Amino acid sequence: MEAARPSGSWNGALCRLLLLTLAILIFASDACKNVTLHVPSKLDAEKLVGRVNLKECFTAANLIHSSDPDFQILEDGSVYTTNTILLSSEKRSFTILLSNTENQEKKKIFVFLEHQTKVLKKRHTKEKVLRRAKRRWAPIPCSMLENSLGPFPLFLQQVQSDTAQNYTIYYSIRGPGVDQEPRNLFYVERDTGNLYCTRPVDREQYESFEIIAFATTPDGYTPELPLPLIIKIEDENDNYPIFTEETYTFTIFENCRVGTTVGQVCATDKDEPDTMHTRLKYSIIGQVPPSPTLFSMHPTTGVITTTSSQLDRELIDKYQLKIKVQDMDGQYFGLQTTSTCIINTDDVNDHLPTFTRTSYVTSVEENTVDVEILRVTVEDKDLVNTANWRANYTILKGNENGNFKIVTDAKTNEGVLCVVKPLNYEEKQQMILQIGVVNEAPFSREASPRSAMSTATVTVNVEDQDEGPECNPPIQTVRMKENAEVGTTSNGYKAYDPETRSSSGIRYKKLTDPTGWVTIDENTGSIKVFRSLDREAETIKNGIYNITVLASDQGGRTCTGTLGIILQDVNDNSPFIPKKTVIICKPTMSSAEIVAVDPDEPIHGPPFDFSLESSTSEVQRMWRLKAINDTAARLSYQNDPPFGSYVVPITVRDRLGMSSVTSLDVTLCDCITENDCTHRVDPRIGGGGVQLGKWAILAILLGIALLFCILFTLVCGASGTSKQPKVIPDDLAQQNLIVSNTEAPGDDKVYSANGFTTQTVGASAQGVCGTVGSGIKNGGQETIEMVKGGHQTSESCRGAGHHHTLDSCRGGHTEVDNCRYTYSEWHSFTQPRLGEKVYLCNQDENHKHAQDYVLTYNYEGRGSVAGSVGCCSERQEEDGLEFLDNLEPKFRTLAEACMKR
Repeated sequence: MEAARPSGSWNGALCRLLLLTLAILIFASDACKNVTLHVPSKLDAEKLVGRVNLKECFTAANLIHSSDPDFQILEDGSVYTTNTILLSSEKRSFTILLSNTENQEKKKIFVFLEHQTKVLKKRHTKEKVLRRAKRRWAPIPCSMLENSLGPFPLFLQQVQSDTAQNYTIYYSIRGPGVDQEPRNLFYVERDTGNLYCTRPVDREQYESFEIIAFATTPDGYTPELPLPLIIKIEDENDNYPIFTEETYTFTIFENCRVGTTVGQVCATDKDEPDTMHTRLKYSIIGQVPPSPTLFSMHPTTGVITTTSSQLDRELIDKYQLKIKVQDMDGQYFGLQTTSTCIINTDDVNDHLPTFTRTSYVTSVEENTVDVEILRVTVEDKDLVNTANWRANYTILKGNENGNFKIVTDAKTNEGVLCVVKPLNYEEKQQMILQIGVVNEAPFSREASPRSAMSTATVTVNVEDQDEGPECNPPIQTVRMKENAEVGTTSNGYKAYDPETRSSSGIRYKKLTDPTGWVTIDENTGSIKVFRSLDREAETIKNGIYNITVLASDQGGRTCTGTLGIILQDVNDNSPFIPKKTVIICKPTMSSAEIVAVDPDEPIHGPPFDFSLESSTSEVQRMWRLKAINDTAARLSYQNDPPFGSYVVPITVRDRLGMSSVTSLDVTLCDCITENDCTHRVDPRIGGGGVQLGKWAILAILLGIALLFCILFTLVCGASGTSKQPKVIPDDLAQQNLIVSNTEAPGDDKVYSANGFTTQTVGASAQGVCGTVGSGIKNGGQETIEMVKGGHQTSESCRGAGHHHTLDSCRGGHTEVDNCRYTYSEWHSFTQPRLGEKVYLCNQDENHKHAQDYVLTYNYEGRGSVAGSVGCCSERQEEDGLEFLDNLEPKFRTLAEACMKR
């Protein structure tokens, strides 16, 4: 299908059309291409007429010009009117000139404008000619201008099938804009196939429509496949660009460099992208305050930058810009929107704090502390309550003794000068301080080359006051010999009046005296020995005895000082050996080192002289002393004395000849280290005593108690009798060995039973049938069998020769039948074996059961019909082996091995 024009019957229309076409072809013989635009009869100014594809003719055109001043051509080929135009009945045309100034190449495009009604006439005129051409059922591009003014219904195109030559064809359409939202926007004439639009369309809501056309016969036959038709909505510049924010707010530091980025604004346009309708241009159209102009805006990106470095927050802290964005690349007929941009100037520390005065005078009484004496103020033009404004004060000179400090009042930013250490009028009546001030934030040296600190001078006058006695220095010393006689006097503590520099009128009192050795004179402060002084006493540290003295004047004012009595040492202590026990391990050492000490000072102490003090020659024969250094000697034995303890008296003399005798207890021991010898009972023989801990004793007691419990249980189980037969529960056999035997035991072994129970039935029945089993030491073989079941009967207990068997008994109540052994025989057989097992129970090193002690086994299944496995052992009697002919498979191999033996 292809487009077909509505028919008409105007006379001579076809002839005139052919002549006009011939004239146009002659006129446009040198044109690149011809374009026809269908427009209404009236065109408003700055209205989009249509769009021409310029790139088909010239891809590198840098100059576009229209031959008709009523029309303007943009870079993307959009044709706009510059004035209001009324089209006459005749066709109107103009030329688009394309040129490239670099290579001087030129191209032309002819544009023809036709009124809508004339187009319809033309289509009817050409109907006959077009009927002769072969028609095809194929999609034809179609478009309409958004927000079209009509007239409506607006003809778009005609769809027609070439099968209409043979059939009566009905046309219909479906899809968006027809039977889907937006409904009833398009319709097609059933008989002609003319496609119409019923109302204007907004491209921002619907960019295009894809509808399906159908061609059918009246009887429902479909000679053609459904035909998709795409109707594109041509964009009109009907949307204003919109800023993303109503008001933009940016912040920039003052004194910043030229070209510093302030911020970026952005706008959006709903029109078709990549067209002139959405090509936006930004600009600044106003500034408050209007001068100086400090900002510029990039027309394409919307980035705002500074054009000057003279931003000064102290002069102007905020700028307000009126900005504009316009589409159509900023051309005068483009749509535009404005917005507001506020630029705040942030503060930097470009102004120093300065004192309001260069000198200050204040006064303070002496001996006062923690008092405010002065407040100083500064000026700073930077932003208040910021680090650029807050001040830090410093005392630069005059505070070498640390009497003052200056701090900042956080509320007023003033500097507060305080006294933190008392002043003394008698020492200095006036002090001169130099103070400086800076900001918390570092000074911006790029903003100003000035010095970074302002200074001022503060004169502090010290005022005199009537003060009490002064204890200066607070610690005074006197020297006295220790052991001085009671009543000996010496100079004591001296306090004085700071104003008169005299000690008259001052009274003294002793506050502390640790041992009460001295007394103090109330008027003079001198001291007197009350008890003998001992330099080596525990209360003496570094040979100084300290007492505290309180001095007071007539006005009751006081001061406190310390008097240190330096005790001069006398040689009143003999050297001695503090360690009186010496151990010599004879196998590893032949001597021991002994050390002497002297409580006196070194001038009365070492070097010491060591010697053996004994009237007998035995000590001289066995021992020998040799000095090592000034305070130690080596004691060694000689002539190989035996192990044992010895008393060796040793005399030690200091350098002034004062001596003392120390008797050492020397032990010669057979040991490796001294600790080994301390645990020996007899050092001569080296025998050690065994010491048991409380846990070891407790374990032994528990073992003994457990042994008695086992013996008591076994004796009671072997000798007890019961009037009622005991019934073995069903689960007993499920938890113990069913059949057990020892194959070919030796004569010197005793085999244990897993347990047994003695039962007596009736008063006269003296027989025993083991329910758990027992072992018999007879040099032959043993058989142990278990009884399983609720009520069981002991049938036989045989004990002939070398074979003893307790067979399983099954039946009702337990009865004793054919039991050859009496209780006495059973007791005589089991008692020695039980004793032996009990003895073996505690023979392990860890006091655990021996390996062959009674063990418990889990249930291993039903018993074998073959009886005891012990039957396969060597035996002298070959009778009773008929059961070997019918063994179960798992015992057959074992039986064959036993028979071979």
